Amino acid sequence: MTANPAAPQRFLDEDKSLACVHCGLCLGACPTYLETGNENESPRGRIYLMRALQAGRLVLSDAAVRHIDLCLGCRACETACPSGVQYGALLEATRDHIEQTHRRSAFQRFLRRIAIERVFPFPARMKLALWPARLARKSGIARWLPKFLRDALSLVPANASSIHLPAVVRSTIASVKGRVGFIQGCVMSVMFGDTNAASVQLLNQAGWDVAVPPEQICCGALYAHSGNLERARECARRNIVAFEKLDLDAIVINAAGCGSTLKEYGHLLHDDPAWVERAERFSAKVKDLTEWLRLEDFKFQISNFKPVTYHDACHLAHPQRITKPPRDLIQAVVGKQFVELPESEVCCGSAGSYNLTEPEMAERLQRRKVENILKTGAEIVVTTNPGCILQMRAGLEKAGATHVRVLHIADFLAEAANPGPRAKKNSTTNNH
Repeated sequence: MTANPAAPQRFLDEDKSLACVHCGLCLGACPTYLETGNENESPRGRIYLMRALQAGRLVLSDAAVRHIDLCLGCRACETACPSGVQYGALLEATRDHIEQTHRRSAFQRFLRRIAIERVFPFPARMKLALWPARLARKSGIARWLPKFLRDALSLVPANASSIHLPAVVRSTIASVKGRVGFIQGCVMSVMFGDTNAASVQLLNQAGWDVAVPPEQICCGALYAHSGNLERARECARRNIVAFEKLDLDAIVINAAGCGSTLKEYGHLLHDDPAWVERAERFSAKVKDLTEWLRLEDFKFQISNFKPVTYHDACHLAHPQRITKPPRDLIQAVVGKQFVELPESEVCCGSAGSYNLTEPEMAERLQRRKVENILKTGAEIVVTTNPGCILQMRAGLEKAGATHVRVLHIADFLAEAANPGPRAKKNSTTNNH
């Protein structure tokens, strides 16, 4: 890559960027480096590019942008890093700079700024967009479409559910512990309404009243990860207002990607004196469903399960460092039938909207994940993020492994805690 003189532009936090000592311990954790072996597609290589762009040693060319675009933002490098490099913050700042200063192709502008940003964060628009997608799959039209569109359509669930949650859902147990807020999410509320309902049911069974403020909107993760930080900040402010007026013990989220952004509202608004303290108070209350539920709140009966495995959703395992609680909950249900998934912590290729903007690399990682799932012999894969579920289901279908069910942990636990009609329904549903 040719370095040409360019005017220095400050977009990175210098201290955060200099924390990287280029030791290389992140290389084995980076999914794109594992696939390509290219140092420009490793965390330390990308940080070097970021520094060079900021210092003016490198122009913002298509080639430089390509290496940054190919990053999944999974933040596995943060888990591996001995120096505590805040790679996620560096990546978001760099992508924000790219979107403000680099002119993309017309197709990429349409895909990123319109098809993704003006549809996914808005549940009503997403519902409308799903109709032609489902029609194309059911009618067989999809097979005549270009591969990019076929792959995108393969992610659309056949049995998407949208369920209205009341503003307050009260626990029916005698000793109520308190009240928690619940984040419905964008994709979750449109495609995984049953999962949201299961999450609220589990919280109720654990003794919590659940508040679901209707004023809540997209958490802002999609905007933050794609280089639109101002829109992400707008989402953060509106959600803070929606929840801070409620007297809550916690704010519970069941989507890992959303959870990591919600927990980082303090960072997102750190330059806004009017909001930073409110953001930090909000984020301090955010809990993933699996870290809030307690084993002692349920009486799971270990039954005749076939092998069950668990995929670590990137933004739960890495930014949030939550890996043990979901495994404990699953093992409480299946006992010795739990099997570890090889490379469980390696991204499946979903990464928010990555499987739409970078379909080739997403497919490579999808294949890698499916191969590892099949090695376990598991017939159920449990995870904690909607994008992972859609990506793995589509990959298993491509591989002809439709006997393997992919479930959100809320559905898995609700089925175990409430056997009966729900279990029967889920046993025949894998969205293939």
